[in-house]
Amino acid sequence: MAPRALREADGKSMLSRHLSLTSVAASCAEVCTVTRDTKMEELPDKYPWLLQKRLVVKPDQLIKRRGKLGLIKVDVGFEDAVSWISERMDKEIKVEQCRGELNNFIIEPFVPHNQNEEYYVCIYSTKEGDTIYFYEEGGVDVGDVDAKAHKLNVNIGLYPSQEQISSTLLLGVPEHNQPLLAEFVCSLFKLYSDLYFTYLEINPLVVTNNKVYVLDMAAKVDDTADYLCGDKWKVTEFPTPFGRKSWPEEDYIRDLDEKSGASLKLTILNPDGRIWLMVAGGGASVIFSDTVCDLGGASEIANYGEYSGAPSESQTYEYAKTILGLMTKKPDEQGKCLIIGGGIANFTNVAATFKGIVRALTDFKQQLINNNVSIYVRRGGPNYQEGLRVMKNCGDMLGVPMFVYGPEVHMTSIVGMALGKMPPPASSESTSGIKDNFLFGKHDIDRRTPVPESESKRARINGAAADWNSSTGKENYNRSEYNLFDKDTTCFVFGLQIRAVQGMLDFDCSCRREIPSVAGIISPFSSNHNIRLYFGHKEINVPVYKNMAEAVKKHPDVTVMISFASLRSAYATTVEMLSHSDQIKVIAIIAEGIPENLTKKLNKMAAEKAVSIVGPATVGGVKPGCFKIGNTGGMLDNILNSKLYRPGSVAYVSRSGGMSNELNNIIALNTNGVYEGVAIGGDRYPGTTFMDHITRYNKNPEIKLIVVLGEVGGVEEYEIVDAIKSGVIKKAVVGWCIGTCSDHFSTEVQFGHAGSNANSKMETASAKNLALRQVGAHVPDSFEYLGKTIRKVYEELVESGEIEPAPEVPPPQVPIDFKWAQELGLVRKQTSFISGICDERGDELLYAGVPMSGVIKENLGVGGVISLLWFQRRMPDFAYKFIELCLIVTADHGPAVSGAHNTIVTARAGKDLVSSLTSGLLTIGDRFGGALDESARQFSTAYNKGQTPLEFVTEMRNSHKYIQGIGHRVKSLNNPDLRVKALADFAKANFPATPLFDYARQVEKLTTSKKPNLILNVDGCIATLFVDLLYQTGSFSHEEARDLIDIGCLNALFVAGRSIGFIGHYLDQKRLKQGLYRHPWDDIAYMLPKRTEWSRSQRMSIDFEEPIFPGQQKGQDNLTDHGDDEGSPETKGPETNQN
Repeated sequence: MAPRALREADGKSMLSRHLSLTSVAASCAEVCTVTRDTKMEELPDKYPWLLQKRLVVKPDQLIKRRGKLGLIKVDVGFEDAVSWISERMDKEIKVEQCRGELNNFIIEPFVPHNQNEEYYVCIYSTKEGDTIYFYEEGGVDVGDVDAKAHKLNVNIGLYPSQEQISSTLLLGVPEHNQPLLAEFVCSLFKLYSDLYFTYLEINPLVVTNNKVYVLDMAAKVDDTADYLCGDKWKVTEFPTPFGRKSWPEEDYIRDLDEKSGASLKLTILNPDGRIWLMVAGGGASVIFSDTVCDLGGASEIANYGEYSGAPSESQTYEYAKTILGLMTKKPDEQGKCLIIGGGIANFTNVAATFKGIVRALTDFKQQLINNNVSIYVRRGGPNYQEGLRVMKNCGDMLGVPMFVYGPEVHMTSIVGMALGKMPPPASSESTSGIKDNFLFGKHDIDRRTPVPESESKRARINGAAADWNSSTGKENYNRSEYNLFDKDTTCFVFGLQIRAVQGMLDFDCSCRREIPSVAGIISPFSSNHNIRLYFGHKEINVPVYKNMAEAVKKHPDVTVMISFASLRSAYATTVEMLSHSDQIKVIAIIAEGIPENLTKKLNKMAAEKAVSIVGPATVGGVKPGCFKIGNTGGMLDNILNSKLYRPGSVAYVSRSGGMSNELNNIIALNTNGVYEGVAIGGDRYPGTTFMDHITRYNKNPEIKLIVVLGEVGGVEEYEIVDAIKSGVIKKAVVGWCIGTCSDHFSTEVQFGHAGSNANSKMETASAKNLALRQVGAHVPDSFEYLGKTIRKVYEELVESGEIEPAPEVPPPQVPIDFKWAQELGLVRKQTSFISGICDERGDELLYAGVPMSGVIKENLGVGGVISLLWFQRRMPDFAYKFIELCLIVTADHGPAVSGAHNTIVTARAGKDLVSSLTSGLLTIGDRFGGALDESARQFSTAYNKGQTPLEFVTEMRNSHKYIQGIGHRVKSLNNPDLRVKALADFAKANFPATPLFDYARQVEKLTTSKKPNLILNVDGCIATLFVDLLYQTGSFSHEEARDLIDIGCLNALFVAGRSIGFIGHYLDQKRLKQGLYRHPWDDIAYMLPKRTEWSRSQRMSIDFEEPIFPGQQKGQDNLTDHGDDEGSPETKGPETNQN
C-alpha cells in the first residue's frame, strides 16, 4: 500500500470530471487511449474530434521526459498519428537503464500556443502538509525547478486562497494571466487534496485565449484511500513502471492481497533468474533482497515479494504455488535455489503458514526435482518449532536438498549458503529443546552476560531472583522526559484482541510487575462485561467497556492507548482518543493502510495535544522489564530468549515491526540486551520519528548504545546525521538503512512498506548509509554484519567501563496457556466429542475430507452432500440422483397427514418455525413415515435367509406381525402410486442390480392377491431400493451396509424429505395469515358417561353411549381406511400394515 502512479489518460479524466471550475480550464476529456488491441479504423466513430482537430500523440507508460526522448508527435492529422503509433507499437526502446516495449499511447487535441504561454506547476505531499511549486516557464527545458520555482507550503487540513497563490507563486506571471492561474491552481489543489493525490505535476500548463490547458501530466494517488474515493477515481488498473512487464501472476497476488487482511506482495524482476525469494515480513523481504545483491546475486534475483500479517494456510499455499509455478517454468542447467526466509515473527503462526508452503512444495515435487532446486529455510516466531519440523519432513519427502534453520542462525545466513559463499552448518538443533523454555528445562542462564553498571547497582540479588521493585529501582523507572513507559504504566486496548492482551499479561509476569499493564479493553460493538484472563497463575477479570469516555473516567491512571482499530475506523477512533489527551499521553496505532492525509491530520492533532503516536502500521514497541505494546516481542519463549524480561543497555528504533523482533534477538545475542525498542511504522509519515525516540535515548543515562534500522525512502535519517554532526547525539550509534538492492534494479520497485520508495538519489539506502558513516556512526558493510558491529561497539563500551558486567537474573516461571501448549505438543487431552463427517477448523469447510469448493466445483448437489455427511464417502453420480429423487417424492403428501396437520396447527398457534417443524417431525414413527428402516430389515432378513416370498408372508402371518412397506389407503393395483413407478424406473435404468426390490415385488404379488391395495408402497419401495444401493454399488461392505440400516439412515431420508414439506406448510400458513385453529365440534365424537342417580353409599355406575360418527348410521362399523403414510391395519392379516 503506497502512492501509485496513474496513466496520464486516467489523471486527465479525473481532472475533467472533478475540477471545480467555471470556465477557466479547458476540458481534459478529449483523450483517446490506443493499445495493441485497438481497432484504429473504429476510433473516429467513437471520438469524432479525431478527424476535426489537429492532434498530439505520445506513449502513456510512466516515461519521464518524453519530449527530450522524441516520444511526442505534435500538430498531426489522424492518419499521421495512426502511422506514428504503428511504427512504434510493440517496439523496444531504452530509457536510461530500462528497456521496455511501447504498447500504450494516447491521442489528444493539439493546442497551438507560444513558448511564453507555458508554465510549470507541481503539488506533492510532505510530512507537514503539501507543497506547491510554480514556475513561469514550462516545457521540456524547464530545468531544475527545485532550485528556481516559487514554493508555497500548505499546512495540514488547509486550502490556499487565490490571494496567497497570486502573491507567493505567480510573481513572474503577466498580470492579465494571474487571475486565471490563481483560480486554476486553487481548484487544482482542492482536487488534489479531496481525491487523495500524493503527487501531481503539469508541465507544460498553457494559458492561451483566456483558457488554461493541461498538456502533459504526471500523478500519483494514495491507494490506501481507495475505500474513500475509488468510485471517483474510476481507475481500472495501476500501470507497472516502464521496462517491467506486467504478469498475470502479479495481478493474481494483488487480487489475493486485496481480499485478505494479511499482506501479500509479488514483483517479478527477472523470470529467468535462478534465485527465488519467498520471505515473510515487509522489512525482512527487503533485507533478503539486499543480501542477495550484496553477495553478487543481483543479476540472478528473480523476484521481490513478501507475505506477512498472519496469512492463513490457504493464502500462503496460493502465494507459494504462484511463485513455484513461475520458478519451474524454465529449467536452468546450473539449477535454482528457493530461499524461504523471514525474521522472528511477532504473532504469525509459523507452523500454519509453513503448512501452506509445504502443500505447494508437495504439489510441485516433480517440477522441483526436474529444475534441480535447492531450498533454504530460516524462520522464527510463534510455533516455529512445529513449522521447522514440518518443513524438514517435507524436505525428506521431496527428495530435494533442503536446509532448515531457526533463530539460532543469523537471519540472512541462508543467503550466503544458497549462493555458495558459505557452507551450511553440519546440523541444526533449531527444533529441539526450545519448547522447554516455558519450563526452563533447557534455559541456561549465562551469568557472564554483561549488564549495565547502573543495573548492577540497583539490583538486589536474593538467591536466584532480583527484586526489581526496590525503592531505588522504582525511582529509575519513574516517567520522565525520556521515558514513554515505566513499570507502573497501564493501558487500554481498543478492540477485542484477547491473544495480544494475554501476551501482555504474560510479559508483565515475566517482568515481575505487581499489577497488570492492561487496565481494560474498549470494544464499541459489545456491552460492558468482564473477560477472564490469566495474570501468572491467577485468573483475573479484565473489564470491557463499550464507551471510551467511561473507561477513561474509571481508570484515571491509564496513560497509554493501544489501538487495534481497522484501517477504516482507525482515524475516527484515534480522534476520540486524542480528546482525552489530558490523561492519554501515548497512542499506538497498529493498523496498516490508513490514508496519508488522515495520518497527517492525526499527527498534527497529536503534536498540538502533546501526545506521542507510535505508528501507524506498526507492531508497537517494548521496554524490557516494564511494558510492551500488543504483540511486540512475540510469544513468551522469544521474550525469554531475547531477555526482554529485564532491561539491558541498548535502545533501538526501527521502521519495520517484524524486524524489531529480529533486532531483539540480535541485540540479546551480542550485548546485555535491550533497554527499549520502538518500531515507528512503515508508513511515509509515522506519528513519531527516528529523532523523536533517539533524542529520548540520548538523554537517558541508562542507555549506552543506540541502534537505528532505517530504510530506503524519505529523508528522516539525515536528521540523525545532522544531530551526530552537531554534537546533539553524543552516544554511540550503530545504523543501517535497508533497501540497498534498489540500486541494482533497473526499474522502480515498491517494497513492502508504504514509505520504502526512493524519489531521489538522496533517499536511497546507500546514500543514507554513506552519510551516517561519514559523521561517525558505526555502519556495517551489510545487514549480515549488523550483529558483529553491535558486538564490537558494545565490547568497547564494556572495556571503557561505560558498561560493567553483572550477574544475569533468571525470570520467574510463567505458565503457558493450555491451548498453546497443545499446539506446541507439550500436553495432551482426551477429547469430549468425535466428529467424523465435518471439519471447520481450517480455511475451508471440509465435508468428509472434501473441501466445500470441491463440492461446489464438482456439482455434487444435495445428494452428494448427504453421501458425504451421512455415509462419509463419495458414491456414484446415480446414487446422488436417487437420494435427491427420494427427497422429492417424500417432500410432502398434503395437509391432511398427521405430520403436516400438526405443523399447520402449531404455526397457526403463533409458534415459530422450529417449534412448528418439530411438532410435525415428532409424529414420525412406525405408523407415519417411520417404517423405512423396519421395512428394510424385514425384507433383507428374509432375502438373506433364502426364504421364498410365500415363506416370508406365511412367517409374518404366523408371528402376527405386519409387513412394513406393504399396503396403502388409496393406491392399489388399479390406481398405482406414480411415485413408486418413478423410483422403480430410475433404479432399473441406473442400478447395477435390484435383487431386494425384485423380491419385494414378488411379495407384493402375494399380498395383492388377497386385497388390491396391499401394494408395495413408497416406504417399502425406497427401503428396498436403498438397500440395493448400499449392497450393489460397491461403495459399502456388507457389514457397513447393515450398520447403516440399523442406525436409521433410511428413516433419515423420510425425515429430511418431509421436513421440506413441513416448512412449506409453515410458510404457507404464515403467508395466508391464518389465525388460531380450533377443531369443529361436528368432527368430534363426544363419549361422556350417562348421568345416574347415586349417593355416597351407592356404587357409581357408568354407561357409555355408542359414538355416532358423521354420516354413520347407528350400528354401522366405525373403522375407516388409513390415510397415506399413516393409519392402523385394515385387516388382521400379517400382510396388512399400511404406511
